Amino acid sequence: MTDILEQLLQEERELQFGEFNEETAWQLGSGLVKACVRKGLPVTIDIVRGEHQLFHASLHGTSADNDEWVKRKVRLVYRFGHSSFYIGQLLKSKGKSIEQMFLIPESQYAPHGGCFPIIVKNTGMVGAITVSGLPQEEDHKLVVWAIRDYLSKEK
Repeated sequence: MTDILEQLLQEERELQFGEFNEETAWQLGSGLVKACVRKGLPVTIDIVRGEHQLFHASLHGTSADNDEWVKRKVRLVYRFGHSSFYIGQLLKSKGKSIEQMFLIPESQYAPHGGCFPIIVKNTGMVGAITVSGLPQEEDHKLVVWAIRDYLSKEK
């Protein structure tokens, strides 16, 4: 289990932006939408910086439930500063629920994959990018792929 936790922390150390603004959010989000439409994935995609929602798209097959999952995942990432998948795997490794370990309700904080912190080098976390609609590990992998793809084009 520690291998997966270390791998997830390594993703956070690796996948950092030089800067993050509205244009970055648009390019990242719209690129993700194109890939998901092409694959027919029923996901909601959300990008926030601070309290400002910079990008949101709900694709065919999603519902208002996905928007609620997004809010709960973002709340978790903002609280802990780590990906929602990392927190979920940490809880799993301890054999505890979020209520048991941190005294916070799962109805408000979703320790399920799909939300990743937007980290700016030499600044820290400034926001979050979230995908909701697939099994949690797939949501997480999709977000990581999107960030990695965007950053590779920036170099």
